[in-house]
Amino acid sequence: MTHSLSSPRLDEKQKIAWLRLIRSENVGPITFRSLINRFGGAVNALSALPELSASGGMRRCINIFSSNEAECELERSHRAGLRLIAMGEPEYPNQLIAIDSAPPLLYVSGNNDILSQKFVAIVGSRNCSALGRKMTTMIASELGTAGFGIVSGFARGIDAIAHETALDSGTAAVLAGGANIIYPPENKKLYERLKEKGVFISERPPDFEPKGRDFPRRNRIISGMALGTLIIEAAVRSGSLITARMAAEQGREVLAVPGSPLDPRAEGANTLIREGATLIRSADDVIDAITPLCDRLAPEIEFLLAETTAPSSLERQKTDDSDRVQITNALGPSPVSIDDIIRHTNLPAGVVLTVLLEMELAGRIIRHERNCVSSI
Repeated sequence: MTHSLSSPRLDEKQKIAWLRLIRSENVGPITFRSLINRFGGAVNALSALPELSASGGMRRCINIFSSNEAECELERSHRAGLRLIAMGEPEYPNQLIAIDSAPPLLYVSGNNDILSQKFVAIVGSRNCSALGRKMTTMIASELGTAGFGIVSGFARGIDAIAHETALDSGTAAVLAGGANIIYPPENKKLYERLKEKGVFISERPPDFEPKGRDFPRRNRIISGMALGTLIIEAAVRSGSLITARMAAEQGREVLAVPGSPLDPRAEGANTLIREGATLIRSADDVIDAITPLCDRLAPEIEFLLAETTAPSSLERQKTDDSDRVQITNALGPSPVSIDDIIRHTNLPAGVVLTVLLEMELAGRIIRHERNCVSSI
């Protein structure tokens, strides 16, 4: 089903079922999509979680998010002025749908009409230089004039400058915590202005306080919403380079503004350029780089919003212990393509997908972008 303005919406019952499923133990975005496809909807998938996780090797009952917990979360979101949008609904960011790990549900606050824009991500150093500030302002302003929205992570420095510059042309801030949590606190004034003119996005529940591990997870949404990610000043070990790596894994353009070899803030961007990122001198360079992606990334949704009682062919796949042993032996700590597992084991694709789904629900494997998995 193609994502379009005529897309249906989840009703309240479906939203509660979707929320329960994505908040249940070991259910990530990729697994969520697999479960929806396999069982025809969230209600059926929730019922199947205990059996699937037990088949995957879990020796206790899997923790399933209750209806009461889901209803309480939705009530908190209403009090905070947040709206919950589902993948497939018209407000959901178009380009984000195309990534493997797209969040099935997003909380938004502000002007969600902005989410229909084509975005460029701009990220960089929290402790930016005067030249970094000038370059960010110039490029964000020119991209806005050309009709592109700016998405970033609401951090100090380059992120905040990009948001501030793009307030009138369209900007989206992706938060690691709840969409009603101001972080960092010094961005309070920008938060109020952006809430009025821009839009905040989070996959986390309202009032969720972010921790260090939540920021890389947030970064995949920043890069996933954008046609390209532009790095303006970044140290070699920085969150900005994580965002750049995720953009590359998602098939998006990686762009970087070069800097002085003597400035440690430029080392990350210079390294990206040496490794093949597009060197950026102006907004025109950005537009030239991302234009080929504008039509190529027309997203399609792999599952329907409506619940159905018809199971997919995967539900009918039968597995046995010997299949599980073969698949377990094919896994290791390094990510491996599911296609390679199928070739290596010579098992039917449906069997491999079923066993991997069971193993993930049991907490035994990790999903990665580009259809790869690794053992824990």
